[in-house]
Amino acid sequence: MAGGSSDRDTSDGIPSEARSGVRGEIQTFLTTRRARISPEQAGLPAYGGERRRVSGLRRDEVALLAGISSQYYTKLERGNATGISDSVIDGIARALQLDEAERTHLVDLIRAAGTARTVRRSTPERVRSTVQRVLDSMIGTPALVLNARLDIVTANQLGFALFSPVYADPVRPANNARFVFLDPNATDFFRDWNKAANDTVAILRAEAGRHPYDKRLSDLIGELSTRSDQFRSRWAAHDVQIHTTGVKLIHHPVVGDLDLPYESFPLAADLSQSLLTYTAEPGSPTEDALTLLASWAASTTQPSDHENDQQDPGLDLHTGSGTDPTTPEDAGLND
Repeated sequence: MAGGSSDRDTSDGIPSEARSGVRGEIQTFLTTRRARISPEQAGLPAYGGERRRVSGLRRDEVALLAGISSQYYTKLERGNATGISDSVIDGIARALQLDEAERTHLVDLIRAAGTARTVRRSTPERVRSTVQRVLDSMIGTPALVLNARLDIVTANQLGFALFSPVYADPVRPANNARFVFLDPNATDFFRDWNKAANDTVAILRAEAGRHPYDKRLSDLIGELSTRSDQFRSRWAAHDVQIHTTGVKLIHHPVVGDLDLPYESFPLAADLSQSLLTYTAEPGSPTEDALTLLASWAASTTQPSDHENDQQDPGLDLHTGSGTDPTTPEDAGLND
């Protein structure tokens, strides 16, 4: 992903080894995509039978299906994506049966491997005051702002309460990916931890395609790869996904099981940030649990990660001080 300071810089400021790494990402991504498709699935005769040296499609078969020469496809798969047209990308996407997220990822990688690329600077993230006011006005809805690295940039009171276990890690900003793979409590918090883990890696993989020279993203991926075998094995699969809606299955340490449909909305002024909201079906046990969680949040200290107003982690959002009880009894909810 991002190269070190010893790399030789190219004319646009991107280390040559970093750009070579992006070209390697193109090769690995295309190789893994064609390996999962058999000739029969692609509508081709399976010449060679058991003598085939590849489990999926060969390069020449992909080229045939895409309507390009085998030499041209081989050149592309080796990372030389200069001047590739949209029609060629469409042909390859059809041949490899790429979904929307995978096609977008391929386009991002091709763009990143080009010669004109701006390195994203590591600047403190801010949330506009209007966005924060919108969050705070959503009294009965947990809501937060995530960036593409899955940092929780800010949240409303109920959003902080919902994800309070994520804030047990003193590292700021609080990060969902770090929680999923490095916190042992994550397997209890996410009732379908495998799905949460797969989704997390797929989101980070897509972001790595969009911004392969983002040092903070590189550092995060490097940390997770070093410390988590579960992350490392999933990262090697090169799977990408787009997540804008779904249902999150959570076991909260205070209120128990929650089935929370969610919607994600990109913030127009900063497309790397999204507003994420969680709701409950009317009359459901989850709605009752959210009401209980709101009472707990209103009566106790909640962790804070308002980077835009520079509050300290752990600051009481109401009184500026206090403790962080983790049970309804501590919060006085069972009195």
